[in-house]
Amino acid sequence: QVQLVESGGGLVQAGGSLRLSCAASGRTFNMYIVAWFRQAPGKEREFVSAISKSGGTTYYADSVEGRFAISRDTVANTVFLQMNGLDAADTAVYYCAAKRTLSITTDAYAPGFYDYWGQGTQVTVSA
Repeated sequence: QVQLVESGGGLVQAGGSLRLSCAASGRTFNMYIVAWFRQAPGKEREFVSAISKSGGTTYYADSVEGRFAISRDTVANTVFLQMNGLDAADTAVYYCAAKRTLSITTDAYAPGFYDYWGQGTQVTVSA
């Protein structure tokens, strides 16, 4: 089992940057693929990005491609989401999620694929 704790959210002006962190407990975190999702008020939870166990494969939603970058530190058991060029449409609660699996596939886009979730961190972008 793994516990996930997000941090790094906050209030930022449009065009600014934030770096989110997802810290995991447990010694087997390198066996998990990890993703970031976000949920804005009144909207469904949507996929943002995912990363394979090794960090060698990454997926991004079209809406964040080229602006966001996911990475992981396997020693520190932490996954990061660097967010640049933020705009008001990025305002949401951001969640990290994890699943222990052999390899990453396009199943990683679906929230139902994941077994573990963090509590979320609020990102607010002012116009």
